[in-house]
Amino acid sequence: MRGRKLLMIRPMLVDPADPSKFKPGSNTIVAVDTLGAGEGELVMFSQGSSARQAEGLKLLPVDAAIVGLIDTVSIGGNKTYEAKNS
Repeated sequence: MRGRKLLMIRPMLVDPADPSKFKPGSNTIVAVDTLGAGEGELVMFSQGSSARQAEGLKLLPVDAAIVGLIDTVSIGGNKTYEAKNS
């Protein structure tokens, strides 16, 4: 695991009171960052044995890995998130 960046991430959920917005989940996960994500970016992550399928993690004791950077999210045809650099 030497040289691997770890990030604390919190799953984002669609807010049932306002489906055009997200609300943070209650759990926090420590994940290996395989892509160089930055603070405030929305990411896709994998957990469990699937996390070790990310590039270079097959032999490491990893339970969560960031595997994607999200550019945009649309819910019900409405854009609810857009990355700053997209």
